[in-house]
Amino acid sequence: MSFSSRVKDELSRQLSPARHCQIAEMTAILTLCGKVQISQNDRYRVKISTENAAVARKYFTLLKKTFNIGTDVSIRQGAENHRSRIYTVCVCSHEDSIRVLQAAKLIDRYGQVEENLSLAQNVVIMQNCCKRAFIRGAFLAAGSISDPERFYHFEIACASEAKAVQLQGLILAFGLDAKIVKRKKYFVVYIKEGSQIVDILNVMEAPVSLMELENIRILKEMRGSVNRQVNCETANINKTVSAAVKQIEDITFIRDTVGFDTLPENLQEIAGLRLSKPEATLKELGEGLEPPVGKSGVNHRLRKLSAIAERLRETYPGPQA
Repeated sequence: MSFSSRVKDELSRQLSPARHCQIAEMTAILTLCGKVQISQNDRYRVKISTENAAVARKYFTLLKKTFNIGTDVSIRQGAENHRSRIYTVCVCSHEDSIRVLQAAKLIDRYGQVEENLSLAQNVVIMQNCCKRAFIRGAFLAAGSISDPERFYHFEIACASEAKAVQLQGLILAFGLDAKIVKRKKYFVVYIKEGSQIVDILNVMEAPVSLMELENIRILKEMRGSVNRQVNCETANINKTVSAAVKQIEDITFIRDTVGFDTLPENLQEIAGLRLSKPEATLKELGEGLEPPVGKSGVNHRLRKLSAIAERLRETYPGPQA
């Protein structure tokens, strides 16, 4: 089971105790994957279709708990993928359909279906707890989360821009940076920051999935930190080795051209020590001198030797036979 499926499974089993939150969650599912059918004699039917059994189970449970109404549930094979299944939950009774639509504020007092909800006016999502429930239902109906082992991406696809803007506003109300992008015929509300996806899981009240994502994030950050440290140490080692090789080349050139006797005593000492200890660090070289010298002092002497070698190369084409 994918991480996204595990999140939906957890959310499908979480039921708000308050009726108004149950209505808000049901409303989100209905507006994002539902249809209102009106017959020629103005009889209403309300149904949702989904490929996720957890979503169908949650919608069925919400209708039963909130309205105590019966529903027809059917399962059929997907048209494009024969291994997939389409779950349909239908409220076939006209009276029950009207009750559902009125509770969700999807029908006005004249019996006209209102396609889009208004953040400012709709009482279904006025309270914070109801906003949480609505976001939870929207994710169940049309959302997905990428595998956090690979990358971080949370999204909910909406059929219209108005619905996407409404959903974005709800998410923004919790201080999260949700954006909208048009993808084919859908308007997708998405979050890409790992820490913010953790926060949206908290908003939707999915503590188990939240902890799983946090554990993955911690491990990924630890691996990244270790890799950066290893890369940094490797770079430092390469830099140290390259510097030591250049120092030995310079010292060898001086020895093979004019000899160490032409050097001051302190440079003779460090030159001989570097040749005898090619793998030693500056600190180790300094500790091997008498009296001991700090890293900056050792580096200063080696720079002097390098400058002498460069001047000699202008006079001598290479080591003398």
